[in-house]
Order: sequence, then C-alpha cells, then structure tokens
Amino acid sequence: MRSSNPVFTRRGFSQDGEAGFNGAQAGPYAGSPQNPYAQPSNPYAQQMGPDGSMMQGARAGVMTIDSVVNRTAITLGTVIATAAVAWIMNLPVGIGIVFALVGMGLALWQSFKREPSPPLILAYAVSQGIFLGVISKAINDMVAGAAMQAVLGTMAVFAGVLFMYKQRIIKVDARFTKFVIAASIGFMLLMVVNLLVSVFAGGDGLGLRTGGLGILFGVIGVILGACFLALDFKMVEDGIAYGAPEKESWLAAFGLTMTLVWIYLEFLRLIAILQGD
Repeated sequence: MRSSNPVFTRRGFSQDGEAGFNGAQAGPYAGSPQNPYAQPSNPYAQQMGPDGSMMQGARAGVMTIDSVVNRTAITLGTVIATAAVAWIMNLPVGIGIVFALVGMGLALWQSFKREPSPPLILAYAVSQGIFLGVISKAINDMVAGAAMQAVLGTMAVFAGVLFMYKQRIIKVDARFTKFVIAASIGFMLLMVVNLLVSVFAGGDGLGLRTGGLGILFGVIGVILGACFLALDFKMVEDGIAYGAPEKESWLAAFGLTMTLVWIYLEFLRLIAILQGD
C-alpha cells in the first residue's frame, strides 16, 4: 500500500501489514523482497531477534521516531519563523501568492527527486512560511483571532488523528488509501474547476469557497487533511519498521509539513467564512 501523499508514493515503505508506533510487529513483508530496505546488501536492514521482535540493523543511521520528530521540528520551525517575519513585515498579498507558487514548485521538485534534499525541503518551508504569514495576517485583520484559532484547530486535528491511529481506531489499509486517493482527486478537480470559472467568469466561480458550500468544502478539506495525516503516520511507521535510512526522516518531515499546512489553510478559510461578513 502506498500513500496518496506525493512525497511517499515512490518510496515503497508501506505494505498491507500492520506496524505500530507502540513497537508492534512489522508487516508480513518486513523481511521479504517487497521491502526495499530488507535486501541483504542493505546495511540498514532490520533483523529479527530470537523473540521475533525487530532488531536494529548492523549499522547506525536508520530512521527512528526521534529523527523524524527532530527533522519535523526543524521544518515546521522554519515555516513558523518565516511566517512570523512575513506577518511583522506586513508584506502585500501579491508577494504571498508568488511564494505560494514557488512553494508548490519546490514541493513538486522534491516529490519527484530520487533522494530527499534538506536544502530543498527547507527552501519549501521558507516559501510556505512567507505565504502563510501573509495570508494569515490578511485574514486576521478582517477576522480578529482567526490565525490563532486555525493553529489550535490544526493542533487538535493532529493530536486527535495521532491518538486514534495509535489506538488503531483508524486503520490504514488498502481500502482506506483508495478512498482517500479517490476523494482527494475529486476534491482537487472541483477546486481547479472553481478556480478556472472564477478567473474567466468572475466572482467565486461555482461558489465552492464561500457561503454554505464554502463551509461544506472547508470541512471536507479538513477531513481529507486528517486522512492524509493517518497515511503519513503509516509511512513513518513502516519506514522505521523496515529500517529505512535516516535521510528518509527528512522526507517524512516534508510530508507531515505539507499535510499540516493543508489543514491550517482549510481551518483559516473556514474561520474566515464563519466569522467574516
């Protein structure tokens, strides 16, 4: 099974087996040819201990929860710091849109690279931070407290999904992944159509981002973001269980950052609709 997150679609971590943040057994492919990190020539490959548990590979430098947390903290910290600078400088919205497009390009570049590039990932974080700072300041000026409410909402979703994932309330299997992929494709196509109609016909296009429909699609966007988080957790989990190299922690941080930015923006849009004029 692969994630719909473009960061992870090429990596091949995940299979249909269950693995856990709680140290649960890796999936049935952990020692099989399907696992790209379990090959005999891979110095990072995990080995099975006498009790059937996964042992650390022959060499250091494998992906761990600590390495993922550290890289994610660096990436998100960069987003937050640059967002704060952009907010304080009160940059115009036009500049924010330019950096949003730059961030999109950098995200696509990293997604199609064979190896994670920390400088590229941090450049993405800077561009996204500037965009978020600009758009957050603009909306917060119209709706006081909107940015903080969006931050709290994003944190609540992250904590809730992590808890449900660890408790196996959310089970990321092939069916779940196919549903999320199909729903996200449909959602993005509708957003593109709405944007094109708004560009050529004016107004809000099909009205999918304002009023009642805007609220509905905002909620759907948050739910999809939560589903992406579950997929990201599964990718991290399998990468650790299968002994992925430590450099893959940067890719995990990149994917988690993209998902959290998505959720934050959807919350910001929802708050602007619900509390705005």
